[in-house]
Amino acid sequence: MLRLIGLLLLIPLLDAILLVVFGWYFNWVLVVLVVVLSALIGLLLARAEGRHTIRKIQRRAAKGEPPTNELIDGALLLVAGAFLLTPGLITDAIGLLLVIPVTRYPFRVLLKKYVIVPYADKKTGGFVTGNVYLGGFPGGDDRQAGPGVGGSDGPDSGDGGGFDDATDVDFEEVDGRDR
Repeated sequence: MLRLIGLLLLIPLLDAILLVVFGWYFNWVLVVLVVVLSALIGLLLARAEGRHTIRKIQRRAAKGEPPTNELIDGALLLVAGAFLLTPGLITDAIGLLLVIPVTRYPFRVLLKKYVIVPYADKKTGGFVTGNVYLGGFPGGDDRQAGPGVGGSDGPDSGDGGGFDDATDVDFEEVDGRDR
């Protein structure tokens, strides 16, 4: 968490340094013009992509399918808009990368792989990835579960049957008929 906060504080610092260096090396008017134009073009692209994403969400919802990728794209477009509104060359570059669908795709894949799926898996106990513990008690010894549970017959059952003796049913006299 501290690394994320440090990174978020480092970006505006690098933006300010880069603006001063480019302003010193190039003309200040040119640097300001590039920052303003990149923000305006990026915001227009973000608006168009946002409308397109909303239409895709509506189409998927109308089909009864969950619009997971489209919702992630919408969140990334919101982040892109915030980066584009922040003046600076680095933030504008990150915002433009998040607005363009071809460059947004790797961000979506990484976000799903390293953030969304692990979080959902942690909250659901493994049901998202299918990592569900199926036998005995998690983290414990199977012999503590008792006879026949978790693959162990337990110390009391010498016949190796576990619950098999309890489930044997005699069907000789059902409804008064022999079977």
